[in-house]
Amino acid sequence: MKIRIVDAFTDRPFAGNPAGVVVLDSAAFPEADRLQLVASELNLSETAFVHPLPPGGEADWALRWFTPATEVDLCGHATLATAHVLHTTGIASGTVRFATRSGVLGTTVHSDGSLTMDFPTAPLTPVSAPPGLAEALGASPLSVHDTGEHVGDLLVELSDEAAVRALRPDFASLASCSRRGVIATAAAEDPAGAYDFVSRGFFPRVGIDEDPVTGSAHTALAPFWSARSGRDDLVGLQASARSGLVRTSLRGGRTLLTGSAVTVIDGELLAGF
Repeated sequence: MKIRIVDAFTDRPFAGNPAGVVVLDSAAFPEADRLQLVASELNLSETAFVHPLPPGGEADWALRWFTPATEVDLCGHATLATAHVLHTTGIASGTVRFATRSGVLGTTVHSDGSLTMDFPTAPLTPVSAPPGLAEALGASPLSVHDTGEHVGDLLVELSDEAAVRALRPDFASLASCSRRGVIATAAAEDPAGAYDFVSRGFFPRVGIDEDPVTGSAHTALAPFWSARSGRDDLVGLQASARSGLVRTSLRGGRTLLTGSAVTVIDGELLAGF
């Protein structure tokens, strides 16, 4: 069975966020513990498993995502990676619809090979900073928002881009501050530059200290920064060591996330299924 590693939210290898993609030819998923073993073996921030659905339904494929430690409700970069694999291998064309824990997610390929994903916009609720958050992050928040059930993160606004880039969190302490993770963000230092806002994502609670580029986080970052800028179409830079750009388009209850992807490894899964 084929297993691929795809760098998502980048147009060059060894940047963006790597995801494992396993395209199953079965009509159902194997047991969750078997999927988890494969994800743990790869030890990437996410591994996606996908299988075809019968024609005529509301979705074309069933999709699940696993970190090295657990299954998650929503993942952007592994969805982008999966759609990229389906299109570049000729398995699918045009718009592809995935049935997931977060509902049906559509993906559309463009002529340049980039892909747009149609995700639910995360609801933002202002909240007080949990005890110990500033100490765990190593920076004082300007504001804190809960991002709702499916994303499950705290969105933490910091003073400026330099503060986001300088973060060196205490991951053990940070794990107790949210249901899934913490997204730190600030406006871009150069408002006329290639991106409008910067972020970093920390998810020690699900086995990922820092995620290189987090698509799902941008369903919260998009409404947050659109409200401040008055613009629906923005570009976010996730400033991890690998880095990646996510183009966001706020469409009310839906957020469109656009990015590129590159397959870097195409191999064979010899055990586990």
